[in-house]
Amino acid sequence: MVYREVISLMTSGYGDMTDLTHQVENVIGRSGIKNGIVNIFNVGSTACIGTIEYEPGLVKDLPEQLSKIFPSGRHYAHEQTWHDGNGHSHLQATLVGSGITVPVENGRLVLGTWQQVFHLECDIKRRDREIVVTVIGE
Repeated sequence: MVYREVISLMTSGYGDMTDLTHQVENVIGRSGIKNGIVNIFNVGSTACIGTIEYEPGLVKDLPEQLSKIFPSGRHYAHEQTWHDGNGHSHLQATLVGSGITVPVENGRLVLGTWQQVFHLECDIKRRDREIVVTVIGE
């Protein structure tokens, strides 16, 4: 069986991180699927999905560290082509990834005690995001 829903999200711009764990578990509940997998996918190339201990320190640390790896600036070839100020956003989102797959057991995400599913905005402005949640199983 396959069940799909879209979670809509309005971000406030760069570094805005959202805990999606409960929303994803609600989708799993509506799916009726007890055992299988769930894929959580950000539609777009300047935001990412992952797991983290969702606490204030790490919510601050992740975007800060990504900015050290790929800082904003005009030196990216993307900037030379598009002049839109977000070459670093694309690279940060690509590094973390646009989606993840998590096991589902007894209708719940299989996550560690301190592990939550997050969405991180890497773009430089507010964005309307769609996160596609696909539950596969029985």
